[in-house]
Amino acid sequence: MKKSFAALVAGFIFALGLEISGMTQPQKVIGFLDIFGSWDPSLVFVMVGAIGLHCITYKLIRLRKAPLLSSDWYVPTKKEITPALIIGSIIFGIGWGLSGVCPGPAITSLASFEFSPLVFVASMLTGMCLFKQADLIFKLKR
Repeated sequence: MKKSFAALVAGFIFALGLEISGMTQPQKVIGFLDIFGSWDPSLVFVMVGAIGLHCITYKLIRLRKAPLLSSDWYVPTKKEITPALIIGSIIFGIGWGLSGVCPGPAITSLASFEFSPLVFVASMLTGMCLFKQADLIFKLKR
C-alpha cells in the first residue's frame, strides 16, 4: 500500500512539473526543437534544472543501503549500445520531433479530455503491442 501511494504521489508531482514547465504543450516542444527557425529556449531551463537536481540527489540517495520502500536497488546493468537501441532511439526522436509529444506528457495530457492526446496514447500503445508481437514472432523463428 505504501509503494502504491508513493507511486501515486510521485506520478502526480511529475505530471504537475510537466504541466507547469509546458512539456505537455506540443507547440512549445516543437518550438524548442526548431533550432534553425523560431527557437524557444525556455525548455533548456527545465532540462538543466532536472539534470542538476538529479545529479545532486542521486549521489545522496545512493548513499543509503536500500531505498525507502524496497529491500534492493534496481539499477540497469546493461551498458552495450545495440542496433535495436539505436533504431528505437531514432524512431522515438522522429516521433517526438514530429508530434511534439513524448509518452510522459502524453499520458499527463489525457487529463485534458482532448482528442489528440487520446489518439497519441492509443497509437503508442498499439505500437508497443505490435512490437511485442513482432518480437515474439522473431524469437520463435530463431
